[in-house]
Amino acid sequence: MESLRMIENWPVETAAAAVVRADGTRAGSYGPAGHRFALASVTKPLAAYAALIAVEEGAIELEEPAGPAGATVRHLLAHTSGLAFDEHRTMAGPGTRRIYSNAGFEVLGDHIAKATDIPFAEYLRQAVLEPLGMTSTDLPGSPAKDGVSTVEDLARFAAELQAPRLLSRETVDGATSVAFPGLTGVLPGYGHQRPNDWGLGFEIRGAKSPHWTGASSSPRTYGHFGQAGTFLWVDPEAGAACVALTDRAFGPWAVQAWPPLTDAVLAELRPA
Repeated sequence: MESLRMIENWPVETAAAAVVRADGTRAGSYGPAGHRFALASVTKPLAAYAALIAVEEGAIELEEPAGPAGATVRHLLAHTSGLAFDEHRTMAGPGTRRIYSNAGFEVLGDHIAKATDIPFAEYLRQAVLEPLGMTSTDLPGSPAKDGVSTVEDLARFAAELQAPRLLSRETVDGATSVAFPGLTGVLPGYGHQRPNDWGLGFEIRGAKSPHWTGASSSPRTYGHFGQAGTFLWVDPEAGAACVALTDRAFGPWAVQAWPPLTDAVLAELRPA
């Protein structure tokens, strides 16, 4: 895809990107697809997928208690447990505010490890990475932010999201629909959003403005971006997903560079 060449002009040392159609085929890729990048919070959708597999396997339940008093697995996945961003401190009652929380995903990882008697990184490998052939991906630390992967591997995950084999379609549709609608909160890097819509481990585009996806992205678009200068989105209306990984921390450059790339990709995907 010609649009992906735009990453050549990004102010980063190394970048790679790929677009995956809903049928799993590659619409295009650019840059070193096998280069391993730190994912930062793009780790969360991978961790969430493992959690949902644990639900379908019966190891845990979405409504079972986890985290602060009154919170559940569902609250942790949807950033509504009330836990603070990066510390195990409760800031609100469960289900009352959208507080983006790395701590919540770490609690979730510990909860799954206890329920399965398998370290969470190993559970992720067995449940998600190995079945999808994501051989260059691992989790050496926090399930919130310490994943390492490649564009090649994340393209496989993007294909799975669009045509699930490891989870039921119903589970994926539920995870990529708004959980606890109407809650406000801060989208890191983009300020307060009313509402700040999220699914279960996936951020949902909705009507958010400003946003890291494009002006032409559909409201149903979901995915995640990371402070390592990384993103993955799936736009069901366009029937495609896009992954972009870089080695420069998120900042004003990304705020400026990412939406035009998304809009160019979506324009190129549209039938002539």
